[in-house]
Amino acid sequence: MQKKYYKYALYLSIITILYNLVEGLVSIYFGFEDETLSLFGFGVDSFIEVISGVGIFQMVLRIGRNEEKRTEFEKTALKITGTAFYILTFGLIFMSLYNIYIQHKPDTTFVGIIISIVSIIFIWAVVKA
Repeated sequence: MQKKYYKYALYLSIITILYNLVEGLVSIYFGFEDETLSLFGFGVDSFIEVISGVGIFQMVLRIGRNEEKRTEFEKTALKITGTAFYILTFGLIFMSLYNIYIQHKPDTTFVGIIISIVSIIFIWAVVKA
């Protein structure tokens, strides 16, 4: 039974990595095209989640080998993920303040709404799984 859950966790981590790669590429592309900071930031966030997902994938592999000690790869992935989230936060704050200063009004884009809906459905499905 445990082997079944191991494979399930492995597949979920792979699916999550692939989904976030696609979501990141699409979000960054349309965020740049439509000059939408939030959509662009969402895409960058997706790539940070890819790094985290790769760390989780490595962790699942380690657990499958019955190794208890975290690898340096896992530790590095966690550090990169945390640091990247801080950098993203500061970048978004800076760009938001800049947009306020130049009085740039954000636009709601159809693509942004679609990406948000798909993301919510995907995350809900992963949580349920």
